[in-house]
Amino acid sequence: MGSDRALRMGPLEWALLVALSVLWGGSFFFAKLAVAALPPFTIVLGRVGLAAVALNLLVRALGQRIPGDRRNWAAFFVMGVLNNLVPFSLIIWAQTQIASGLAAILNGATPLFTALLAHWLTADERLTWNRLLGVALGLAGVTIMIGMEVLSGLGLHVLAECAVLAATVSYAFAGIFGRRFRGQPPLVTATGQVTATTVMMLPIALIADRPWTLAMPTPVALGAIAGLALLSTALAYVLFFRILAAAGATNLLLVTLLIPVSALLLGHFILQEGLALQQLLGMTLIALGLAAIDGRLFSAARRPLTQSHR
Repeated sequence: MGSDRALRMGPLEWALLVALSVLWGGSFFFAKLAVAALPPFTIVLGRVGLAAVALNLLVRALGQRIPGDRRNWAAFFVMGVLNNLVPFSLIIWAQTQIASGLAAILNGATPLFTALLAHWLTADERLTWNRLLGVALGLAGVTIMIGMEVLSGLGLHVLAECAVLAATVSYAFAGIFGRRFRGQPPLVTATGQVTATTVMMLPIALIADRPWTLAMPTPVALGAIAGLALLSTALAYVLFFRILAAAGATNLLLVTLLIPVSALLLGHFILQEGLALQQLLGMTLIALGLAAIDGRLFSAARRPLTQSHR
């Protein structure tokens, strides 16, 4: 295990990470509404296509420019495959087979895969005991908070469960590959990525779903697509690339541990839903896990002990 010289999270990055967890937490809700009326590939196309339109208009309005060279667009297409096309398609299809709670728990494995891959593929995001302990605590917290009973369905739909795990590995590779965009404005990178994904998704959706044969979507389904596109994709990926540039892939993908917390707290404060003891315990474990990964709180606690032994 290496020394903990990994990229750190500052107060701004932590605030952006929480905001990103709220935006991505909503994607499970929006996707569940959309799959009731539309096939998976059409949902993904609607999600990235509308996001691409919105972001391209914003780039133009702000006077920024998308790079036109072949090298940048090749990188956008690779990022689109790893960060959008593969995981979006797999997770949305899996949600037609398994419960959202189980999908969220499996999705919580993303930081573990990211930490392991970043250890081997990067020089400044080495795996430490703090990180390993933190990811384990966080994943245990997600499981307890959502409810152990959801694991009773584990193994019933093995292909769908493997699809979610494959999506988490794709996200992990995306976080590492996306480090190369550090020199670009986050808005430009997000726009290039979703535009490239739209180009790739268009023929897939047309061939697989034949959307012209589908019934007119309900207003609820259209609203869900809009939420997925504008909030959980367009705005979310601007934050994603901002955090990635400052804090690295492993820290960024801690967001998957925060997503269930955001969903529960939103339900509590906005919908007046109750909080059970197991959910509070799960949140506590997640908080301890994040503190262990960050490392500074534990370092500060060890310092007085070290000084007292001198």
